Amino acid sequence: MGEPVRKIIHVDMDAFYASVEQRDNPDLRGRPVAVGHGARRGVVAAASYEARQFGVRSALPSVTALRKCAELVFVPPRFDVYRAVSRQVHDVFAEFTDLIEPLALDEAYLDVTANKAGLPTAWLTAKAIRARILEETGLTASAGVSYNKFLAKLASGQRKPNGQFAIMPEEGAAFVEALPVAKFHGVGPATAARMHEAGIQTGADLKTWSLQDLQRRFGKAGTWYYAIARGQDDRAVNPNRERKSSGSETTFEEDLTDPARIEAGVLAMADDVWAWCEKTGGRGRTVTVKIKWADFQQSTRSQSLARPIDSRATLHEASLGLIRSVFPPPKGIRLVGVTLSNFAGQQGSVTPEMSLLPESDNAA
Repeated sequence: MGEPVRKIIHVDMDAFYASVEQRDNPDLRGRPVAVGHGARRGVVAAASYEARQFGVRSALPSVTALRKCAELVFVPPRFDVYRAVSRQVHDVFAEFTDLIEPLALDEAYLDVTANKAGLPTAWLTAKAIRARILEETGLTASAGVSYNKFLAKLASGQRKPNGQFAIMPEEGAAFVEALPVAKFHGVGPATAARMHEAGIQTGADLKTWSLQDLQRRFGKAGTWYYAIARGQDDRAVNPNRERKSSGSETTFEEDLTDPARIEAGVLAMADDVWAWCEKTGGRGRTVTVKIKWADFQQSTRSQSLARPIDSRATLHEASLGLIRSVFPPPKGIRLVGVTLSNFAGQQGSVTPEMSLLPESDNAA
């Protein structure tokens, strides 16, 4: 007897921050909204679907966003409100499963194999979850239903906003083959470009590569690419998923080239991170310094220590060493950030009992 099929749902709130703002302020409904600051050095944190139609997206400089959409309305973020709504959504998840792995305030993986709610299929469970979220918060969510996390996340983007899509076990491999590799979760623009250079445009192209060739070309990640090209992902939904990192960043009032001022910014961000460590007891081994240059290009420098960082002084020392590796800066620096990562984690478990989708309800 083979391993039982898992039933995984990936739930993703639709334009979460912007949708909360439109819900709370009727004047914003139907208008292009950007959560963030419209100042000269501001950045878009989130965009409504109306704004996305103009090409406005998260991480876009505010001045660029306004050039794309002159009618864009900027709303300052209210993270306390977003966190409160996220807790409401999480409470809904808990009605349907105990295996919940949050990815961010607005998305999570759910393993509904054990069928806590007593519904006949994972498809109907996803519909019920989305209906309860709408009832509790007034906001819509999209969902992907499949037999592993990789495919469930891909599926949740297929019917956005306010829809759901299922990928059945017999459909997974073909679905991946037809998909451009740039759309794979975990394949960013740089990796996609490397794949394109190697003649890999789609999942079907990726599948033609042997495990050894992928490992030779992409290192450890090659093993992952080999598996997902075949629709395979054995990762369990982990309800005890520890926070993977703690980070803080700041945008300077002006582009900086003076090492002393840049170092002061890095130390301030390291202090923010250490304050979180002190509050939570969290300790990580990897320090990453992020740099955004005056032309909006980004660089990162990382260092992994043999032991978890146990003092502010050690975090300072590592952060300064990393930022000094770019001195003298070849151009102005507009932003620096410090992140501590490489925390310990645990694995979750699953209990098989429910079908993914009835044959009569296979419409996505």
